[in-house]
Amino acid sequence: DYRIKTIVFRQLVRHQSTDTSLILERSINRVQLLGRVGQDPVMRQVEGRNPVTIFSMATNEMWRSGDVETSPAGDVSQKTTWHRVSIFKPGLRDVAYQYVKKGSRVLVEGKLDYGEYVDKNNVRRQATTIIADNIVFLSDNIRGRDQ
Repeated sequence: DYRIKTIVFRQLVRHQSTDTSLILERSINRVQLLGRVGQDPVMRQVEGRNPVTIFSMATNEMWRSGDVETSPAGDVSQKTTWHRVSIFKPGLRDVAYQYVKKGSRVLVEGKLDYGEYVDKNNVRRQATTIIADNIVFLSDNIRGRDQ
């Protein structure tokens, strides 16, 4: 019975606390991007924090305008969206810094993160970042920074 399975599941994930009203619910924050790298990665380190490798990547969305049935060769439109990718995971951070190159085609998996920062003019800005936990290299021209 579905209700029994749900109750059992809730009991399995119940928070280890004296407050029995706290229940950990499973949620998903997962992103997959397939596109091209916009610039060579940079590695930054803010005081007291672990280093982070950062690069941008572009994804493209294409569609035909007009009535596809009457004009199958209609105009093709394209929209490019730019994404900021940050990598904190130590091994992946170093591999990405060394092998990701501008123009490389990569698959990035990770999670969305929304944050704020203060720019050089002391203006508060919103930032959306993909926190990557996996990168698949799809380009043939992978070379290290030393090559």
